[in-house]
Amino acid sequence: MPIDVHALLAAPPVRTDVVWDDRDVRLYHLALGAGVPETDPDELRYVYERHPRGLKVLPLFGVVAAGVGFQVFDRPGVDIDLARVLHGGQEVTVHRPLPPAAKATAVTRVTDVHDKGMAAVIVQESALLDETGEPLLTQRNHVFVRGEGGFGGDRGPSGRMPDPDGEPERVFELPTLPQQALLYRLTGDWNPLHADPDAARAAGYDRPVLHGLCTFGAVVKAVTDRFLGGDTSAIAGCRTRFAGVFLPGETLRISVWTDPDPATRGYRLRATAAERGDAPVLTDAALTVR
Repeated sequence: MPIDVHALLAAPPVRTDVVWDDRDVRLYHLALGAGVPETDPDELRYVYERHPRGLKVLPLFGVVAAGVGFQVFDRPGVDIDLARVLHGGQEVTVHRPLPPAAKATAVTRVTDVHDKGMAAVIVQESALLDETGEPLLTQRNHVFVRGEGGFGGDRGPSGRMPDPDGEPERVFELPTLPQQALLYRLTGDWNPLHADPDAARAAGYDRPVLHGLCTFGAVVKAVTDRFLGGDTSAIAGCRTRFAGVFLPGETLRISVWTDPDPATRGYRLRATAAERGDAPVLTDAALTVR
């Protein structure tokens, strides 16, 4: 079996040195679609290093900066074709706002391998630590591997959240660029599924699809701008389940509810593909605030 569950769970944590500067931050934001319109001072705070109010850093940049999204495939006990891999979900806890430049360490381990029958879900956790060893953020990503279930393991939690009550507080649309996946690849995710038409067809798609983290990052930015006045430091965490394919150039339709639970202060989110009958893209999504 390509996944040796015992070897994967027994593998020691991997420590990775991480360095970024404002150029990396600006490229990440541009890959999400920031900078439109190009003269808007609020947009320039994401992409202009000399902005008088300083350069913003969206917390999901820390996931990219750590470069550990699919590090699981370098672990003992894993031999998987990337064409069968999907990013199933992402959770991020923000301990402190990310600086525009830093030296850090990512400490990554596999915490669970769930058996979903027709697929396996590998849960990978990574803590991003600053130079003093203090945590900046903790992320958990769920790697969905088609055809690798049925090994007799636990199914694990469903990860579903209760549906929000009532109509959304706000619904708005967010266009994306046809070349958005090609731009986002420059942040470090080189999976050919997002660039090569042949690779995409081999995986069962008509054409290359947009990275789930790009879609999620664009949604988090849009909600931050509209509900938090662009204050990225107010974000305490975010999560989503990647429920469906989104194609570069399509329009995201984003629905937002204020979370009524004081224990999870923030917003519930849902994103759909507007041109395809509101096909689900992001579900079970939330953004929590300080």
